[in-house]
Amino acid sequence: MTKLVIDASVAMKWVIGEDGTAEALTLLRKAELSAPDLLVAECANIIWKKVQKRELKKDEALLIARLLEKAEVELLPTRTLLEPAARMAIELGHPAYDCVYLSLAIENNRRFVTADARFLRKLEENRAHRFRDAAISLSQAARELQSASPGRNE
Repeated sequence: MTKLVIDASVAMKWVIGEDGTAEALTLLRKAELSAPDLLVAECANIIWKKVQKRELKKDEALLIARLLEKAEVELLPTRTLLEPAARMAIELGHPAYDCVYLSLAIENNRRFVTADARFLRKLEENRAHRFRDAAISLSQAARELQSASPGRNE
């Protein structure tokens, strides 16, 4: 089974219908997913922001949090990713929290899937090209999984 690292931009699409939800659900069904434990804090923050913007009611937000807690994602510790993520962030000129996800993928020989177009552009623009092959867009990952073998819940 395909092993991927995902970020909060993917996980939130499982519980909030928006562009990319179908693709994110494909990953959930057809891949073995992992993420740094940072995912928990990032998802909680996104939920909080949506309540603050009145995009979600409190009861909806708490339901979303419970659903995400039960998602089949292996959460891995971030402590050993501090130096590689900081190095990557400095080299790319991009926030370190995104680089934690990519560092985890590289460390575990997996690809990183994100719906963050800005981060993907930054990786594409990187002159060294050292990181861009480790990252893939959500839509591309879903296409590849659709054309591959059946997933775990089929």
